[in-house]
Amino acid sequence: MAVGECLSFGVPRRRIGAGYGQVTGSTGRMCRYVLLSCAAIASWAMLPSAEGRRARDMSTGGNSNALEEFSDAEALLPRFTESIPNVTVSVGKDALLACIVENLRGYKVAWVRVDTQTILSIHHNVITQNPRISLSHNDHRSWYLHIRNAQEADRGWYMCQINTDPMRSRVGYIQVVVPPSIVDKETSSDMVAREGANVTLVCKAQGYPEPYVMWRREDGQDINYNGVNVNVIDGEVITITKVSRLHMGAYLCIASNGVPPSVSKRVLLRVQFPPMLWIPNQLEGAYIGQDVALECHTEAYPTSINYWTTERGDMIISGDKYESVSVENGYKKYMMLKIRNVTHRDFGSYKCMAKNSLGETDGLIKLDEIPAPSTTTTTPAPQPPSLTLSPNDKKKGRSKGRQRHSDTERNEVLNRGRESKGWLDLDYSSKLSGDPDDMDDNYDSGQPPYLVDLHTASSSSSSAPNASRPFLPLPFLLGAQWAMLTWIVCCALVAGAS
Repeated sequence: MAVGECLSFGVPRRRIGAGYGQVTGSTGRMCRYVLLSCAAIASWAMLPSAEGRRARDMSTGGNSNALEEFSDAEALLPRFTESIPNVTVSVGKDALLACIVENLRGYKVAWVRVDTQTILSIHHNVITQNPRISLSHNDHRSWYLHIRNAQEADRGWYMCQINTDPMRSRVGYIQVVVPPSIVDKETSSDMVAREGANVTLVCKAQGYPEPYVMWRREDGQDINYNGVNVNVIDGEVITITKVSRLHMGAYLCIASNGVPPSVSKRVLLRVQFPPMLWIPNQLEGAYIGQDVALECHTEAYPTSINYWTTERGDMIISGDKYESVSVENGYKKYMMLKIRNVTHRDFGSYKCMAKNSLGETDGLIKLDEIPAPSTTTTTPAPQPPSLTLSPNDKKKGRSKGRQRHSDTERNEVLNRGRESKGWLDLDYSSKLSGDPDDMDDNYDSGQPPYLVDLHTASSSSSSAPNASRPFLPLPFLLGAQWAMLTWIVCCALVAGAS
């Protein structure tokens, strides 16, 4: 191998056998031997002669000139303009590390995996055999290390080196995060348990960082966890003591670690128990011709077989007479038996039955006859006879000197009228029992006089109050009143004269 080929790998001068000298195989051994020779020649070439050193010391004045030469030489060396930023990438994504160098000149850049001391690239050449790693650069200033489809094994420190003497370097970290996943082999699957037993649910998850695991019900209801109602249970393992039918349902094991997406697994817990039932109304009533419904609620798992029977034990089949309805909700079931057009033969007892592999139960409902509701009709209340006014019977004017009679005389007239069965209209009698001047006022005001029934007075006590009656004008009745009063006065005068 030629000396130029070995130097093309960028082995730093005066550091032969270190750093980049990890080339293996026969080619590596040959290159190492050539490099040793190159180093010896270069060291000799770089060392000045004794006469030259003495002449330079005398001319420059010793140590101060040496410091200035060192500063000048340092300024000519390459340097890093910024640190290598750390990179976080999800597994399966691409990662990129950037190394920015100024004043590189004839020096070379290399990428090295720190933890394994593996050379990944030297200048323009990729050394590693990993096909997912590649190299790119921009005007010999920006040097990029590409890692495609990053894996967890790629997590670690990476170094960017410049083959100066001493070597200059910067390091950057690649963090490969892994979203959580459920380990199915170590996680509980759907299970069945008898009521009263203890149940343990396990959920194993993996990822980086380590996932956080919690349990909750799929329907969002609280979990009765050892006597305490909670909505969420933390941890990979939960143990339910004395499981009951209330614990039956679907549970979600949820794993998350901050790296999307979170994952979950559904575990269905079934609790077995024999049938149980309850009846809202054990006694029902119905009348002939009515439609009636009997209700029954059952709970069982495995799902029970439900049906209705008569008191003789005959199973009831849906048809024109009966309609059997069953609605299932989880381990609960609602039963209804509708009986149409109830007859005398339908009264009696009915049973709702529930059976499964763990047992059976029944409930009794009794149907009794009740009286049918009455269909009576109501009649309107009787109305008093109407009083009509006759506009033709107006009295023109009013006598201011009309004689007033005492209440005793007026009552006597009324009583005689009642005895003669001439006045039986109570409303009119009440009018007469008032002040006669009031009646006259009404008469003189232009209002028609009242008409009073005298035709049916003799039979008014037995006739309906709203029967049709003929009416007489009020002036006729008033004339009769005055005639009666005149006769009484005359009789009194005659008796006084005698």
